[in-house]
Amino acid sequence: MNLQEQVALIEKIRTNLKRVYDPELNINVVDLGLIYDISLLEDRIAAITMTLTTPGCPLHDSIVSGVRYCVEEMEEIDEVDVQLVWEPAWTPERMTEDGLRAIGR
Repeated sequence: MNLQEQVALIEKIRTNLKRVYDPELNINVVDLGLIYDISLLEDRIAAITMTLTTPGCPLHDSIVSGVRYCVEEMEEIDEVDVQLVWEPAWTPERMTEDGLRAIGR
């Protein structure tokens, strides 16, 4: 896969991840700013680095699982490595313009 194809696939993954919502805030994980990095480790293997709004998030498992399943169901991807990190800590400044509009800012 050439660089242009990799960039296009990463953008497709990012777009697909907009289907995964934080159920408490009703904002998708991309616009909420929870997705820190998307990369391809090898052909058909994606790596996603993400965080949650708080370390004690009660919906931790459902959000992380949602991210994993959302990407694994893509035709171009066979495996997803989701890494949950706490540094840097999430802040509202990480939200996209769409995410900020969703909360009325």
